[in-house]
Amino acid sequence: MYHIMATSREESDYDSSCSSFTVPDSRRSLGSSSSMSVRSYFCSTSQHKPHKANQTEWEAIRRVQAAAGRVGLDHFRLVRRLGSGDLGNVYLCQLRDPMFSGCLYAIKVVDKEALAFRKKLQRAETEREILRTLDHPFLPTLYAEFDAAHYSCLLMEFCPGGDLHVVRQRQPGRRFTISSARFYAAETLLALEYLHMMGVVYRDLKPENVLVRDDGHIMLSDFDLSLKCHVVPRLLRQRLDPKLVDKNAKGSSSSCVPPMQPVLSCFYGGTRQKARPAPETVTKEDGFDPELVAEPVAARSRSFVGTHEYLAPEVISGAGHGSAVDWWTLGVFLYEMMYGRTPFKGDDNEKTLVNIIKQPLTFPKVATCGKELDEILRAQDLISKLLVKNPKRRIGSLKGAAEIKRHEFFKGVNWALIRSVRPPEVPRDLRRTRSKAPVQKLGKKRDERYHIPQHFDYF
Repeated sequence: MYHIMATSREESDYDSSCSSFTVPDSRRSLGSSSSMSVRSYFCSTSQHKPHKANQTEWEAIRRVQAAAGRVGLDHFRLVRRLGSGDLGNVYLCQLRDPMFSGCLYAIKVVDKEALAFRKKLQRAETEREILRTLDHPFLPTLYAEFDAAHYSCLLMEFCPGGDLHVVRQRQPGRRFTISSARFYAAETLLALEYLHMMGVVYRDLKPENVLVRDDGHIMLSDFDLSLKCHVVPRLLRQRLDPKLVDKNAKGSSSSCVPPMQPVLSCFYGGTRQKARPAPETVTKEDGFDPELVAEPVAARSRSFVGTHEYLAPEVISGAGHGSAVDWWTLGVFLYEMMYGRTPFKGDDNEKTLVNIIKQPLTFPKVATCGKELDEILRAQDLISKLLVKNPKRRIGSLKGAAEIKRHEFFKGVNWALIRSVRPPEVPRDLRRTRSKAPVQKLGKKRDERYHIPQHFDYF
């Protein structure tokens, strides 16, 4: 597995059933038994990528499709291999059309015959189905899928900024500042929230799977361990702060604009639904506000999946796990970004698993004071609530991301406009800065490694 940096982070697989998505080495593999043509795929999905509507790479693929009636391997020039897995390779490629030669993509090529031999076609098809449905700023875009002989090809987004594991190695002390960790955790939280609303439990969050786009924002990758399940949206009544209720009550008499009500029609597609009454306006008397929760709390799996240092206790015990595993991994993820290591790492994989089950959570001592200390304490409080060994008591286990967003660690985060926030590092700005440096000091080899990093984990 080309993306593993240490043996303690190798993926585990002790479930051989076709319904589980638990393979370690074949995590790099994707295949499909579907006979859907490229033409029918584009006709059915090109209109469902609103956040990519003005992207050059997306428009280029649509033009190739319109001109040739299909998208195939012959339309691309392979630049170099980005990485290799057990059954497939990921390449950096570009369109042969000179008009769009500047459009870079990541293409994954897998051997379908090898997938069939390993009995992984069902798992691979599940990942492909997930990728087809994704349309989110912090999740990958599947531009096209096509076959070449007995190989299956997936054309994906290329992220030139590497992954957060590599980015962390460049930081002072090999750890992020509090503000940087908050930024990356917030965007990752939004990606997980979207997946859960779509009925997908991710199950493999770690810095290696969080890629950095050209603009510095993140993209969650690698869905071959994900679990598809059903999710039933619920409208809960959230108690408001009394001061806020009083303020709303006072302003309600002078306002002629009716309050905005949540639109839930998008969650009830497929069948005609009776009209649902809008939630009552919040008043001083009731003190409640409706809150939409779409967390797949009923999801259950007994598969032993993931990366050892990130495995949740319920996965190790084999008692069955659900969407709460993603909130455990978010806690480990935030801990590693802040302290440069995972909280329960042992001398070997077996010791790590024992530590996860039995060892209490501790934090390294950090010499800080004042405002920074307050920030660290808030972060530690959130991590402690995410790393509760009992999944039923873990923050987010019932209300999902909505509950985690309200934690003090994320105070001041504008969730609606987070894409407008300047990221801690912007690869294209770094590239611009380096291009101004004297050639003899920069070095050609170093420059090439930056533009096309060798360490990528897309799938």
